[in-house]
Amino acid sequence: MSHSRHRAEAPPLQREDSGTFSLGKMITAKPGKTPIQVLHEYGMKTKNIPVYECERSDVQVHVPTFTFRVTVGDITCTGEGTSKKLAKHRAAEAAINILKANASICFAVPDPLMPDPSKQPKNQLNPIGSLQELAIHHGWRLPEYTLSQEGGPAHKREYTTICRLESFMETGKGASKKQAKRNAAEKFLAKFSNISPENHISLTNVVGHSLGCTWHSLRNSPGEKINLLKRSLLSLPNTDYIQLLSEIANEQGFNITYLDIEELSANGQYQCLAELSTSPITVCHGSGISCGNAQSDAAHNALQYLKIIAERK
Repeated sequence: MSHSRHRAEAPPLQREDSGTFSLGKMITAKPGKTPIQVLHEYGMKTKNIPVYECERSDVQVHVPTFTFRVTVGDITCTGEGTSKKLAKHRAAEAAINILKANASICFAVPDPLMPDPSKQPKNQLNPIGSLQELAIHHGWRLPEYTLSQEGGPAHKREYTTICRLESFMETGKGASKKQAKRNAAEKFLAKFSNISPENHISLTNVVGHSLGCTWHSLRNSPGEKINLLKRSLLSLPNTDYIQLLSEIANEQGFNITYLDIEELSANGQYQCLAELSTSPITVCHGSGISCGNAQSDAAHNALQYLKIIAERK
């Protein structure tokens, strides 16, 4: 989750020979750029080099949390993440959104009346870049890609990549890592292809996602499932933790994303992260002798965390 504040109005940008400086054109011309790279190029052009500072580094908890602050001219934004790199990316992303939205800066964003890129012929489509452009245009967080599986014989490798956009996930498979990423991005583009370009709607409206589940609402919820969790021991054998967590998520209005970690743990076990789209977002780690066991352990740890939070007065 990113937080930002605009301390003062940023000065208008100088015009270049080619016309008004365009963040949108910079991004669409080089869709593979990360938010940090895009913001750095902006800083180079406007002589306001971004400065990053680590505000908080909490590595003693179950899941490490980092907070970075970025300053670009008169704009200061912060970002949080489970790694320093992710926190810096989210801070840069927040700064880009403010710069893009500031009327005094005259950014040229992608034209909403342009043909839908997901309906162009496949040979002309760069789905990874198109999805990033779509996310920036609607003010969403940028897509994140994770290689989840790699298998098959040496002459016929198959890769599986997870693409996350906000709290939603699609998977793609391919004979190369790049193809797997493209396929995952194509699935997201297909999902959003029916969005009317005139509607500047949020991802909430597109997929019905809500960030309404807060710690306060959990503690005061009359829901049957969350109150059953408060009375549960979470140590009974043969308990389906994944199913139990899913039932609570449906009742309380948040989503669960399981991310299988490619690397094994130090003792050779599979690893998984369970991310809950609560507010604030919750991430819990799990491990086990199989991917399924790792997911179940992550769900169990998430349930324990929710139980602690829900029981607090």
